[in-house]
Amino acid sequence: MEVFREFRFESAHWLPKVPEGHKCRRLHGHSFRVDVHVQGPVDPERGWIVDFADIDAAFDPIHQAVDHHCLNEVVGLENPTSEHLAQWIWQRLAPRLPGLTRVVVRETCDSGCIYDGP
Repeated sequence: MEVFREFRFESAHWLPKVPEGHKCRRLHGHSFRVDVHVQGPVDPERGWIVDFADIDAAFDPIHQAVDHHCLNEVVGLENPTSEHLAQWIWQRLAPRLPGLTRVVVRETCDSGCIYDGP
């Protein structure tokens, strides 16, 4: 079975590797949405896979690092594409969240990235 928790944050960024004149090369912002998926057996005693509060606690340092920040200034996100952001989030969650199966990053209502781990 799999559960997920959704998080939101506001951040600015620009993409330094795109060609001059590309609209994403200019500083702009997004209302990011991130879904964190965790898979595992349902604990027969508690009746859940993981406490949602544990997912919240694991994500909190990430939220603190990116919310209302310029992503390009966050170590490891110098080229903050959705793909890099999803991998960056995974790397920080995996040690704290056993059973992590997927990180979904949405930078707009209709575009994003799904990362299922290395």
